[in-house]
Amino acid sequence: MTMSHEIVADARLKRLLDREEISDVQLRYATGVDSRDWQLFRSCFTDEVEGDYSSVFGTPPAHLSADDFVAMIAPVMSALTATQHMITNLAVTFDDDDHATVVAYVRAIHHNATADGDTEQTVYGYYTNSFVRTADGWRISKLKLTSRIQTGNPGVFGALPAAG
Repeated sequence: MTMSHEIVADARLKRLLDREEISDVQLRYATGVDSRDWQLFRSCFTDEVEGDYSSVFGTPPAHLSADDFVAMIAPVMSALTATQHMITNLAVTFDDDDHATVVAYVRAIHHNATADGDTEQTVYGYYTNSFVRTADGWRISKLKLTSRIQTGNPGVFGALPAAG
């Protein structure tokens, strides 16, 4: 193998490892929410994050510290009896060596056994998330959920907290 082939092979290996780490962060996001492991969930984000759930909740995007973002999301999800976020079809596009965009399909089931009426609400859509390489690895700096279809009872969420 020549030196140029070794350089290309090293670059390809680095890109594959980056892609795997980014995919892992995206999946940890879902695992953190569904297991109510807010420390795991927090580990997915840069210190400042923009979260946009406007297509589901009708609320404007929020730009806040990751700790405040977690503090906003945790009570909403914790009030539910159970959730299951199934993340598939991850498409990772590298903008440069330290920035990437992920589009990932999601089917998110939200169950609230005490809700009036139907006890479930399901969102079918996709995330468009911006990732940044940090000293601690790849992290989400911007998260956007685009809903394609929603079924069930949106009342399972109860009253939503305002963004800090």
